[in-house]
Amino acid sequence: MYIVIEGQDATGKTTQVELLAEYLRKKTGKKVVTINEPDGDIESAHALHDIIVGKHYELLPFTQILLLTASRLELWKKIAEPVLKEGGIVVASRNWWSSLAYQGYGQGVSRSRITRLTKELLPEQYIHPDKGVILTLSDEVRIARQTGRDDNSKKDFFESKPLDFQHKVNHGYLRIAKDFNIPTFDASPSIEEIHTELIKLFGL
Repeated sequence: MYIVIEGQDATGKTTQVELLAEYLRKKTGKKVVTINEPDGDIESAHALHDIIVGKHYELLPFTQILLLTASRLELWKKIAEPVLKEGGIVVASRNWWSSLAYQGYGQGVSRSRITRLTKELLPEQYIHPDKGVILTLSDEVRIARQTGRDDNSKKDFFESKPLDFQHKVNHGYLRIAKDFNIPTFDASPSIEEIHTELIKLFGL
């Protein structure tokens, strides 16, 4: 089973991925691995992540797509696919929906072009996860969470972009949820409340 938790920065995706993975390990006894796109527990994905989100690079939006897709292919083939073939579970923070939101709606890359490239290189299960959700936040809450972090200098390339870009991304996620029939969930409650509700939402 392949599960994806999506959403803008500061929605708590990584936290919910780890909590859900631990819950599934205890409940199912199966091997459960987590993936944080575009980073990951392999050197190639780390290197691509640093290039894509590093503030010292000014990559063209479609160049970002190419590198992100390469990172996804590495993570899928080297981490996700072997686990899924063995009957295990993969819980991922982000997948290609992020590119539709950030590079597509946020930066103007053709969504059909993003879709074609992704479908050419990645399998159907990646394109359409077994279960997925998009976490949402108002701009006010998202900004407050980011401002409250210990070190705001650690904001990456996309987190540092202005509010109009973040508006476009937020709008993009809502459109993606509608277009792909993906449920959305308000990420403003407590971590424990969200975790409990996601278990119910996924029927786990």
